[in-house]
Amino acid sequence: MSARARVVVAGAGFAGLETAYLLKMRLDDDVDVAVVAPDEHFVFRPNTIYLPFGGEVDALLVDLEKPLRKKHIGHHLTSAREIDTDRKLVECEDGSRLPYDFLVVATGAAMSPEEIPGLKEHACTIWTIDEMLDFGRRLRRVVDLARERERQRVLLAVPPNNKCAGPLYEIVFMLDTWLRRQHVRDHVDIAFRTFEQSYIQAFGPRLHEVVAREFAERGIDGRIETPLIEVRDREARFAGSGEEPYDLLVAFPPYVAGARFESLPTDGRGFIHTDLETRQVVRHPGVYAPGDAGDFPVKQAFLAFLQADATADHIAAQVRKQPFQTAFDPVSMCVMEMLDKATYAQVPLRLTGDPDRPVEVRPDAGDGYKVGVSPLWRLGKKMIGMYLPMRFNAGEPFHAGMAWQMMEVGLKGMRGVLAD
Repeated sequence: MSARARVVVAGAGFAGLETAYLLKMRLDDDVDVAVVAPDEHFVFRPNTIYLPFGGEVDALLVDLEKPLRKKHIGHHLTSAREIDTDRKLVECEDGSRLPYDFLVVATGAAMSPEEIPGLKEHACTIWTIDEMLDFGRRLRRVVDLARERERQRVLLAVPPNNKCAGPLYEIVFMLDTWLRRQHVRDHVDIAFRTFEQSYIQAFGPRLHEVVAREFAERGIDGRIETPLIEVRDREARFAGSGEEPYDLLVAFPPYVAGARFESLPTDGRGFIHTDLETRQVVRHPGVYAPGDAGDFPVKQAFLAFLQADATADHIAAQVRKQPFQTAFDPVSMCVMEMLDKATYAQVPLRLTGDPDRPVEVRPDAGDGYKVGVSPLWRLGKKMIGMYLPMRFNAGEPFHAGMAWQMMEVGLKGMRGVLAD
């Protein structure tokens, strides 16, 4: 290792930036950090759910140039193409080669709509800013027709191999609330289909109960264990239940790795095999895969932050020759927006080894498993939506420092009153 540890971070999403900022916070001049990503902006992707309903794109973007320069983090505006683990080199698309002592592969996930025949051609998919804006345009057409008393049917679907269904649940509830505010809900049928064995399967029975109750109260036709297998113009086909018509189909496609590296061990979808606690790549000391690039089966921003914490702490422990303390403990936290209220969940997870149900709520979770529904949780959602861009814009990690401690106190207080 050189006098200053060289860390290359491939990717500038939640896990990549959190790791980079946290390393600089903890190691300062003992580390040189370089981020390799073609993006000039970080996109706060969880809040793209607001775009179809009138949200502003600018509120989701953080310009990376200023905070990275402020923290003396290099930014190579290119992508990692290959990783030479023997020589400890990252080969980039622009032809450059970056040596490293530690490598963080945080290249995230991508969508694979082509796995469902016809999905790409006929459905609104929710992933990018452009896709969300397109969904908004199509949604306004639905409203226009409904105002003319032409009945519409909006069908939302979570197909197999999606790794983070939560945003589509947010959208179906937001859609119901928004259509009521547009005074056209009585002329729009809403149906929700998921391949999962229960609603929001990864987060356990209490979230399923919340969703089932909300569907019943809102008049949303929801079904579990209904995998989408084919899409045609105005018709979707589901395994075991046949064809269903739609005027607007909204789907969250299957997930695949955002980048594939032949030198690293991966599963069939390109996600990198890792040690659970350290996020270190199996058989590759000094190489890490936090966040969506790794093989933890739930892809979610808060879990990505926890994995970045473990990664940064493991690297810092080796640089400073100190004990490793912050092992990845998969306790998810999320706030599910509904526009009229929101649902908070804190969910301690464990791996099961079952590919059909890869995670479950820990049997001994006890009071650690918390769920609450209230209009006030929308305030929690807004707090996080302001806090994260502010932190990343300052070159500071989300999940560390005095600012996070203050945020955590606020959330803890809300949990005590609004969740059980």
